[in-house]
Amino acid sequence: MNLPTSPSPVTVTRPVTPAGPLVVDSPHSGTHYPADFGARLSGLALRMGEDTWVHELYASTPAHGGTLIAAEFPRAYIDPNRTLDDIDAALLASPWPGPVAPSRKTELGVGLVWRLMSGQPLYDRLLSPAEVQSRIETCWRPYHAALQAALDDAAQRFPRRWHLNVHSMPDDSYAKMGLPPKPLADVVLGDLDGTTCDPDTVALIEDAFKTAGYSVARNDPFKGVEIIRASGQPARGWSALQIELRRPLYMDGQLQKHAGFDRLQRTIDGMLAALAAHARRQIGG
Repeated sequence: MNLPTSPSPVTVTRPVTPAGPLVVDSPHSGTHYPADFGARLSGLALRMGEDTWVHELYASTPAHGGTLIAAEFPRAYIDPNRTLDDIDAALLASPWPGPVAPSRKTELGVGLVWRLMSGQPLYDRLLSPAEVQSRIETCWRPYHAALQAALDDAAQRFPRRWHLNVHSMPDDSYAKMGLPPKPLADVVLGDLDGTTCDPDTVALIEDAFKTAGYSVARNDPFKGVEIIRASGQPARGWSALQIELRRPLYMDGQLQKHAGFDRLQRTIDGMLAALAAHARRQIGG
C-alpha cells in the first residue's frame, strides 16, 4: 500500500456562507505519511490509528458557517490531542530536554508520539529527541496555530462560540483502553464530565443522532482529551464537545467507505444545521 505524502500539515476550510461561531476540528483523520516516519509497520497495520474519512463526514461544516480544520499527518506520527510534555521516555534514545509529564495515554503507548499501534511496537529503533522536536515544529504547532486562530476569531466576533472536536473509534475501544469490554455506543459525546460544554448543546447533538437511529453515550468510554480541555470554558460562553463515531458505521476493515457513510454524513449535516440554528438564536443572529 503506497501512502501519499503532503507538504501541508493542516487544511483549513473556511465558511462558504456568512461566518458563524462554529469551529470543527478533526485532528486524527490525516493519511499523508511523512517520509521520515521510519515505522516498522506498514499498510493497514500502520493505519489502524487513523480516524479515516472523519473530516469528510463533517465536510458540510463551511456550508453552515463553520470553519473546518483537519490534520493531514497521521496521529501516530505525532498526536495533536496530547500536551507537549506527554513524552514517552521508553521511546527515546536519550533524555527529553524539557518538562515531562506522561499521561495515562503514554502508559498505553499512545502519548504525544506513539510507541505502540494496536499493541504492536511501531518502531524497531529508539527516536532521538531531535526527531520528536522536529515533529512538534512541523506538525503539532501548525495544527494548533490553525485551530487557535479559528477559535480566537470566533471568540472575537461573537459573544459565544461552539467547538466540535471530531473522531472515530474501533469496536474494541474498551479493551484498547484497558477497561472491561462491553458494547460500544454508536456515538460517544465527551465533555470531560460536564465541564467543557453547555448542557443544551450536548442535548441538541445527542438528540440529532438518536433521532436518526444511532445509540449515544456520554463520557463512556471517551470523555475528551487535551483539545477540548483547552478550548471549553462554558462560563465564558465557549462550548467544546468531543464526538466519537463507531468506525463500522461508515467503513469496513479495509478502511473503505460502505453504504453507511452517506447515511451518517446526512445525519451529521442535519446536526450541524441544528447546531448553527441554535447558535444563531443564542447570539441573537
